[in-house]
Amino acid sequence: MCCNKLSEGAAAKFAELDEFIASLNIDRDDERRRGRLIQVLHRAQAIFGYLPREVQIHVANKLYLSEAQVSGVVSFYNYFTTEPKGKYKIDVCLGTACYVKGSEKVLAEIERVLGVKADTNPTADGLFSISALRCVGACGLAPVMMVNGKVYGKVTPAKAVEIIKQYKELG
Repeated sequence: MCCNKLSEGAAAKFAELDEFIASLNIDRDDERRRGRLIQVLHRAQAIFGYLPREVQIHVANKLYLSEAQVSGVVSFYNYFTTEPKGKYKIDVCLGTACYVKGSEKVLAEIERVLGVKADTNPTADGLFSISALRCVGACGLAPVMMVNGKVYGKVTPAKAVEIIKQYKELG
């Protein structure tokens, strides 16, 4: 594990990640270990919810790679995040078709209701984070919002609030 003073929850997460990495039978002398990096980072992000520096260092050590190699991959791919995200990740498309049909108003209403701005910290309860995207490829459904990858089309500000209420009820 990467740190001497870990909470019980963090220790369990590192143990889960270590078990996964061990199952890959990675050898220091096998160049294919670099090919496992993205797979390991996906699993690490699934376990931790994001990839803070401590997790990146841990992965680097376990895969016999440099911190720079791991950090380079994390910063290159926009799927990976180094900041915590909410349980429910709301994405609002601001591409041309969505924007013309009012996605900016949808985004503003979501930010108002949740009390956080897009592309910043999650809500205080950790349930929601908001991102503004340029295009999700669903222009015929404009304006579009997604929650954890589920697409909602022809969204109005009022419909967005109803969608958020449904997720709040789930907790």
